[in-house]
Amino acid sequence: MNKVEQLEAKRAEALLGGGQKRIDSQHSKGKLTARERINLLLDAGSFEEIGMLVTHRSHDFGLDKEVYLGDGVVTGYGTIHGRPVYLFSQDFTVFGGSLSETHAEKICKIMDLAMRNGVPVIGLNDSGGARIQEGVVSLAGYADIFYRNVQASGVVPQISAIMGPCAGGAVYSPAITDFICMVEKSSYMFVTGPNVVKTVTHEDVTSEQLGGAETHASKSGVTHLTYANEVACLEGIKRMMRYIPQNCEEIAPVHPYEMQGEELREKLASMVPDNPNQPYDMREVIEEVVDTDSFMEIHKDYAENIVVGFAHLAGRSIGIVANQPASLAGVLDINASKKAARFVRFCDCFNIPLLVFEDVPGFLPGTDQEWNGIITNGAKLLYAFSEATVPRITVITRKAYGGAYDVMNSKHIGADMNFAWPTAEIAVMGSKGATEIIFKNEISKADNPEQKLQLKVDEYTEMFANPYKAAARGFVDEVIRPEETRKKLIRAFQMIQHKAVTLPRKKHGNIPL
Repeated sequence: MNKVEQLEAKRAEALLGGGQKRIDSQHSKGKLTARERINLLLDAGSFEEIGMLVTHRSHDFGLDKEVYLGDGVVTGYGTIHGRPVYLFSQDFTVFGGSLSETHAEKICKIMDLAMRNGVPVIGLNDSGGARIQEGVVSLAGYADIFYRNVQASGVVPQISAIMGPCAGGAVYSPAITDFICMVEKSSYMFVTGPNVVKTVTHEDVTSEQLGGAETHASKSGVTHLTYANEVACLEGIKRMMRYIPQNCEEIAPVHPYEMQGEELREKLASMVPDNPNQPYDMREVIEEVVDTDSFMEIHKDYAENIVVGFAHLAGRSIGIVANQPASLAGVLDINASKKAARFVRFCDCFNIPLLVFEDVPGFLPGTDQEWNGIITNGAKLLYAFSEATVPRITVITRKAYGGAYDVMNSKHIGADMNFAWPTAEIAVMGSKGATEIIFKNEISKADNPEQKLQLKVDEYTEMFANPYKAAARGFVDEVIRPEETRKKLIRAFQMIQHKAVTLPRKKHGNIPL
């Protein structure tokens, strides 16, 4: 065998991973191999592999007799929509996808390259965790990755796709990345699995119940996006890449767009019900304002009282945060605050302008909220908006009550432009509650307290259930007709696109999100 033949033989061996039998086993579970995933994710023919011939260096427990080229992870670079990305991809064909010292070194190498070159990193995770036979060097490998995740945070986008099990220390790398995508019914994330849970807490729970995609999408909020299968998951990542830049120094992609006349949207005029207590779906408002079919919702099934996601407005990427009156009347609570804060943080990191739709009656009351820290968790959203330096615009569609008015990107915490619809109500609290406090004595002494209460409610409503006092103080820049919203936003974002803010010099803030 000559040298070229030797090279081709090694390449062929590497392409087989743990062998055809294990590839067949991977397929029998309805899962793709690491290389198949890469081929579906990247532009055709763009993948260049790094570290194909790497092997582990372990000798304990018979590992020296089982050596596979690549050592269970495929690493390299390619393009998505013509833009470069670095990535790694695991599967179960080599030692159950477990992470060894060399496996970790390969991942660290592409992360270092990504940082030096300002390119996003995508991790396709399908791993049984640390390679037990290697002991502490495997754990050290995870920590090496975690450290790089932290250094890269806010510098280059990091996206994690969970395509199979992800357990133990392995969950913390995705947790540090910007977005986690999970595949329904075949991917799991947990610090400790069902068997350990049974031993320690005596709870009977399945892998799916403990850490499946549905659980993390709705209960924990760990995952931002779920998909029915791996192909859909990879397509979802490709779609997300259309909204985000390469790194913190660049702007997000701008897609060609021709203005369509006055850009009026007549449907918006009738979206807010006449009754201020009647719900409506804020998603319909968003869809009507942004470019057609451009809204990509994030964290859809978690904290449904707030909506976040990416969209295009006249071809430009924007991030959207919106109260959702159709769920809990759109109140802010612990989960909604954390969800929105993290999204605001991402957009600010990567120069994506923020658009806020506001209809919020306040923060959710109750012992559950207070005892679990609504004060400190609600402050996270306030903090994220206050520190954000990207262009920021708010549209108040209806209620803007109490401290929640301040938090939802008010003029007072650095918003650039604040619009209100004529239906906007900007006040400390709702008319009935405010009236009962302000006129308590007067109402109690009246011959007909109920009639008196209603009279005072009507007076308060006339005085405060409108946007004009706020507009008179300049807290609202313009009161606009709903149908004009898209036109106004396009022009306003163009006007502030070169915004530059210098924050006070500091190491970092002290509120982790």
